Amino acid sequence: MAERRGGGDGWHRSPRLVLLLLLVVLMIGEGDGSSSELFYKKLSGIIIPGFASTQLRAWSVLDCPYSPLDFNPLDSVWLDTTKLLSAVNCWLKCMMLDPYNQTDHPECKSRPDSGLSAITELDPGYITGPLSSVWKEWLKWCIEFGIDANAIIAVPYDWRLSASMLEERDLYFHKLKLTFETALKLRGGPSLVFAHSLGNNVFRYFLEWLKLEIAPKHYIQWLDEHIHAYFAVGAPLLGATESVKATLSGVTFGLPIAEGTVRLMFNSFGSSLWLMPFSKYCKADKMYWKQFFERRGDHLHIPHCDDIEFQSNYSGWPTDIINIEVPSMRGMDAYPSVSGVGQDMTANMECGRPIQMSFSAREVSDGTFFKAIEDYDPDSKRLLHQLQKYYQGDPVLNPFTPWERPPLKNIFCIYGIDSKTEVGYYFAPSGKPYPDNWIITDIIYEFEGTLMSRSGNSVNGNPSAISGDETVPYHSLSWCKTWLGSKVNITRAPQSEHDGSDVQVSLNVDHHPGEDILPNLTRAPRVKYITYYEDSESIPGRRTAVWELDKANHRNIVRMPVLMRELWLQMWHDIHPDAKSKFVTKERRGPLRDVDCYWDYGKARCAWPEHCEYRYVFGDVHLGQSCRLRNSSADLLLHYL
Repeated sequence: MAERRGGGDGWHRSPRLVLLLLLVVLMIGEGDGSSSELFYKKLSGIIIPGFASTQLRAWSVLDCPYSPLDFNPLDSVWLDTTKLLSAVNCWLKCMMLDPYNQTDHPECKSRPDSGLSAITELDPGYITGPLSSVWKEWLKWCIEFGIDANAIIAVPYDWRLSASMLEERDLYFHKLKLTFETALKLRGGPSLVFAHSLGNNVFRYFLEWLKLEIAPKHYIQWLDEHIHAYFAVGAPLLGATESVKATLSGVTFGLPIAEGTVRLMFNSFGSSLWLMPFSKYCKADKMYWKQFFERRGDHLHIPHCDDIEFQSNYSGWPTDIINIEVPSMRGMDAYPSVSGVGQDMTANMECGRPIQMSFSAREVSDGTFFKAIEDYDPDSKRLLHQLQKYYQGDPVLNPFTPWERPPLKNIFCIYGIDSKTEVGYYFAPSGKPYPDNWIITDIIYEFEGTLMSRSGNSVNGNPSAISGDETVPYHSLSWCKTWLGSKVNITRAPQSEHDGSDVQVSLNVDHHPGEDILPNLTRAPRVKYITYYEDSESIPGRRTAVWELDKANHRNIVRMPVLMRELWLQMWHDIHPDAKSKFVTKERRGPLRDVDCYWDYGKARCAWPEHCEYRYVFGDVHLGQSCRLRNSSADLLLHYL
């Protein structure tokens, strides 16, 4: 039996290790050790947060009647749970946008906060802080490992806006380009990009936008000079089905607010459609480039689908995204406003036989679904307007098209697997007025190779062999596996510290373009693994890796110690000139921090005795807390080259 402890500041007690790390962090080199040109240059880390992961602050004075709390400039809006509870109507004025032109409410406007504090905790406080923590643990790791304060740069954005409006209103992508260029001048070397969830969609748009800002012959050169590696964490590369639920019934994010109210707010955002699921078989046309340069704004670049899209079921997804019942009557009478709830509503619903309709991912993303329910839901017209204006009419990119591997030197795609994840919904009229006019009657889940329903009914579909991360289905997360080449090295290792006895390796596994790749490796019961897919040969000078973390939750993955450990070891490997392999070795994982040491009651000593020792410090309250790294553990990192 072993006891693990929850805290510690062991890096301050390991002076040799800290000194070594500080020296190494000042350097950056090629991961394969073939060139030391960048060895004496410095790292920067640029963090692009996900949806609802940036603080928004008021930029207005708003008097809230019947509440002692008003909104003043720089007051927190997203997220201030106190004002949400006491003055919800005022709070909504500061949060909602005009759905047609994305302007602020006449009485209140909000803007994203800046700096690292904007992404660490959304609602700082003794109780609310830990509950709303996003990147705080990540930054703690950076500090513990001696990373300089100016080496970590957050690029928060207004996650309510579509990509084109981010640029039009805030010049966000111009500023992001300047951030990369400033980091290069300040630190002397390229940056590491860490993007989570929607942040990956933002980064994709930036790479496409950059093509219009830089001469084609200098585009790849700019990327190589400014971006060393891209870490795509929890990337919804083919969309997320949960966005459909948010659009039709509302997702509260755990906040004390009605689902209908959240639906009103969410559908006012231009970004509400950005994460809609779409088909991998539908590619973008290239005509919009010509239209862009001719300044013709009436062109919609709707994706063109391959024949397989119409020959296969479900657009390649496990099942239809939406199954919905609509009443036999049409028009606004089907879903009256609060003032127009008719007494004969129930009678009409009972007499009119509902119509059952199903929609695939393609039919959701191209607007077919919203057109079909336009007569039954007042939000459909607004959403169709946003779809055509901000997505199909975007001159830079239609995001509802599969993302090919970006031309970056090093890409690491990281996500969680084997959690119960929603992949489809059944909706029906609720009999209530808008915005509560839809109710979810059933939910389809994927879980470890099977499809199941909340109701227990049988489900038809094509389940993936692996399930997603509780928020994004595996089908979407794993799209980056198509970026791997024809020969892939696969390694499976336990997430916890290990001596290498349970590490499995399969080299040069055949991978067919456009298809998933599944390892022929075993699993021990009740052990969480990381499965690494690595390719450094298919594209000369480029590396691509996919990391699958068992049971890693989408929203919490950036706080997982195992992920931060693997990221640090990979970065350590890349910046060391004596690295012998293209990727960091997986042979063993020992403790890297004091917190990783613990007391082994079975052997009556600290576990990992070669790296940890018992060293009591005043204030320790249990044996495990007194287990600390040996002062000579700096040599440990040399084993990972």
